[in-house]
Amino acid sequence: MMDPTTDNAAHTGGPAAARASLEALRAEIAKAVVGQDPAVTGLAVALLCRGHVLLEGVPGVAKTLLVRTLAAALDLDTKRVQFTPDLMPSDVTGSLVYDARTSEFSFQPGPVFTNLLLADEINRTPPKTQASLLEAMEERQVTVDGTARPLPDPFLVAATQNPVEYEGTYPLPEAQLDRFLLKLTIPLPSRQDEIDVLTRHTEGFNPHDLRAAGVRPVATAADLETARTAVAKTTVSPEITAYVVDICRATRESPSLALGVSPRGATALLSTARAWAWLTGRDYVIPDDVKALALPTLRHRVQLRPEAEMEGVTTDSVINAILAHVPVPR
Repeated sequence: MMDPTTDNAAHTGGPAAARASLEALRAEIAKAVVGQDPAVTGLAVALLCRGHVLLEGVPGVAKTLLVRTLAAALDLDTKRVQFTPDLMPSDVTGSLVYDARTSEFSFQPGPVFTNLLLADEINRTPPKTQASLLEAMEERQVTVDGTARPLPDPFLVAATQNPVEYEGTYPLPEAQLDRFLLKLTIPLPSRQDEIDVLTRHTEGFNPHDLRAAGVRPVATAADLETARTAVAKTTVSPEITAYVVDICRATRESPSLALGVSPRGATALLSTARAWAWLTGRDYVIPDDVKALALPTLRHRVQLRPEAEMEGVTTDSVINAILAHVPVPR
């Protein structure tokens, strides 16, 4: 891992320097967030894959703080939208505003026109407003009054949500869930991590002042572009491709699932495995890379049968069983 105090000259290098800058993200995020390394890794993978991330967990487990710290550690434009029941689609995408001086309508961009959009508590707003992000997430553009307006590059939506059984939530439709590359579950901290959190607060840590905590930008848009180019060159053997397909096809045949992984999901798993392979220092994908990203990439793309859900089966347990059953290429 790169020392976060390393001179910024490292950012002008090639793939190795880009990888170091992304590794430095972990060190910066650790200044504000205790634990949650899998979620930090998932966010880095999403950045490399031009994907979006959904973070789910009960209130108070630092979902929003995690994304805010990521934003502070990236030299990118960021905006935040607090999703509420009365939020309108135009509050996200922007709208046409009449200018009395010119007697014309002009477009006022909404907060979606940014590099990193924090969609906080996205499932507390009705489906109509949730859907306002569909075009932005898939096509990286927003159409208002028949005119398509491209979004900046890079563009990443990092959305947080409470578990769907919580009062005042609206389940995200399948079409919206499928737009997220990863669904990361944020668990309650371990006893030691919780002690560390409280210790930081007694020592004066203020989660609303990340600059005071020492968090600073360590990765730029140029770093991301260099890294993405390197990821695209990561070798995938025919055996690994077949392994990904077999895993996804097994979800469609599972008696516990009413909906299995689509070909889009299989493509996503291959992409995230390549990104993880590159982040770990390899230019080729191995089966362990696929296994490492299978849960966050696939868990929101499958749907349990009601009878399986009543028996306490979870999507994670089904996917883990499939990973244990599908033959691993040698």
